[in-house]
Amino acid sequence: MMGWSISLGRIAGTEVRIHLTFFLLLAWFGLVAGAQGGGGAAASAIAFILAIFACVLAHEYGHVLMARRFGIGTRDIILLPIGGVASIERMPDNPTQELLIALAGPAVNVVIALILILFFGANIHPGNSDPAALQNIDFVSRLALINIVLVVFNLLPAFPMDGGRALKALLSYKLDKVTATRIAARIGQAAAFGLGFLGLFGNPLLIFIALFVFLAASHETYAVELGEATQKANMRDATITSFSHLDTTSSVGDAVKALLGTPQREFPVTDGAGRLRGVLTRDGMIQALASSGPDTPVLDVMEREIPTIGYRAPLSQAAELLHSSGKPLVGVVDDGERVVGIITLENLAEFMLVERASQGWRRSHGGDVRSVR
Repeated sequence: MMGWSISLGRIAGTEVRIHLTFFLLLAWFGLVAGAQGGGGAAASAIAFILAIFACVLAHEYGHVLMARRFGIGTRDIILLPIGGVASIERMPDNPTQELLIALAGPAVNVVIALILILFFGANIHPGNSDPAALQNIDFVSRLALINIVLVVFNLLPAFPMDGGRALKALLSYKLDKVTATRIAARIGQAAAFGLGFLGLFGNPLLIFIALFVFLAASHETYAVELGEATQKANMRDATITSFSHLDTTSSVGDAVKALLGTPQREFPVTDGAGRLRGVLTRDGMIQALASSGPDTPVLDVMEREIPTIGYRAPLSQAAELLHSSGKPLVGVVDDGERVVGIITLENLAEFMLVERASQGWRRSHGGDVRSVR
């Protein structure tokens, strides 16, 4: 998703990005309105879409600023044709905090609607909710109505939408985190099927939203289960200790040889003291090979600011660090900051598979099985 988006800069300490497909949405609405009412109608339609997404952005900042109150950062906000996504580093374990973060976004839309009604004269009545009559009401009233629709839609109990997150937080008061997430995710996936079914009757946007909700619910469930599985695990249980690395003097050609000679996809770049300086991924390697050739120094194309963690730390911290950083791996280092292992998303997925199988075996036979690499 990041690769198909461009940065609009940082607002209040958070980077705002816009997905390239958003411009297709603007063009489509502009062309449709222009075909019906000329250039003025096209400009008005584009302005209205931009106003809606300004409200969506304000909605996402509701989540961001509330999360910041609890010491949780946000990597970025991405505006998509179907809405906005705030990449909050983690959700809090405290259900009250999670509930407040979930409700902060819709609360912003409530405030916007009230401002438009009380101070700008927006006229909201049941007749305006008819989609066929929407174009016949004034700009401000339409925008107020859209904000009310955003509140209602986002509060649907479709995890991981705001209503689904609020449901999960409420369930967490009585249930453990994993169970609450599973229940909320199943309800969310059922709601996604419902949205997708409605989309078959002439609204393809609902199909895209349904697909997004379904996949996001599965991803969130996996992330919570991973956090639970790694909570009691040691770093050595999922650390790759046998791996190939690249020197700071290596070229892309050297990296290609390592790629073809090993099953790795991510290669740590270390200096003479064994300290982690970056990582070169398979995709980055191929792009560099095509654009600048095999003699390109890896220092010019590697990803920098790769997080590291001490080998004595719990595995759960490494998993959280990998998720929050958005980087392809975490370096496991000794007391001298030398890299002694790496942890990747693929390796954590393998750890989860082994954990699930081990739990089933332990339930029937007892004992303990751990992944060792």
